[in-house]
Amino acid sequence: MKKKIKSATWILLAPYLLFFVTFIVVPVIIAVALSFTYFNSIQFPSFVGLQNYINLLTQDAVFMQNVLPNTLKFSLIVGPGGYLLAFLMAWLLAQIPHVPRTVLALILYSPSMTSGVAMSVLWTVIFNGDASGYLNGLLLRLNLILEPIQFLQSPQYLMTIMIVVTLWSSMGVGFLAMLSGILNINTEIYEAAYIDGLKNRFQEIVYVTIPSMKPQMLFGAVMAIVNTFQAGAIGVALSGVNPTPQYAGQLIVNHIDDYGFIRFEMGYAAAVSVILLLIVYVFSRVSRSLFAEKE
Repeated sequence: MKKKIKSATWILLAPYLLFFVTFIVVPVIIAVALSFTYFNSIQFPSFVGLQNYINLLTQDAVFMQNVLPNTLKFSLIVGPGGYLLAFLMAWLLAQIPHVPRTVLALILYSPSMTSGVAMSVLWTVIFNGDASGYLNGLLLRLNLILEPIQFLQSPQYLMTIMIVVTLWSSMGVGFLAMLSGILNINTEIYEAAYIDGLKNRFQEIVYVTIPSMKPQMLFGAVMAIVNTFQAGAIGVALSGVNPTPQYAGQLIVNHIDDYGFIRFEMGYAAAVSVILLLIVYVFSRVSRSLFAEKE
């Protein structure tokens, strides 16, 4: 009987394992292997050892002076900011009746269903660098500026716009998971907590809501981390060029695209992607230590 159960389990898991190994494990192994080679996508890869990593850390001034600081700044604002915003909106929606909650949840979730490139079209119209741009047109009518500002080509504004656009679209599946987690908390737990001395809604969130939905909080944190480090395309889509103007919006993902698909230095791009993978892994472990269930 146990053998039949084990066989059925492996049969059911087989499709997932097949796709996981094919599209996750194998590409990661290939990327790690290519990171130790020089590969221009034409000639056969030649082994160079740690040279790509040494060049990345000691000779790539753009990476160390622009890309890495930009990525850390972007991720530390968009990641926690989007995560807290998603939890706050989920908690607020949980306080209202079912019908308006469903409508508002759909409205908040809809931007995340649109790809970053398609979504950037809307924001490009808003921040267009001539008088036809909505923001420039408004500022000109209010006499706050004398001539249009090149928002999307200006290193002064590009990173801020990228952060605003990414936060606007941060209500993804992590937001839905949090909303589901809050709605499924047993109301008797809240009643018992107030009997035991709970005094306000803030204490309710800290001592009841968050501890009762740690799996959803962990899932939301991991999704926020992954989406944050994958959001590099938004800067290129907004500015229209890669590298972005004066590398103001250049993130690690853009650096990988630059070397991999513009310069065709695939081995070096693979080394950068391995560094990105390690960064995501570290942040994911931190999230797991905060929200994983203690055994």
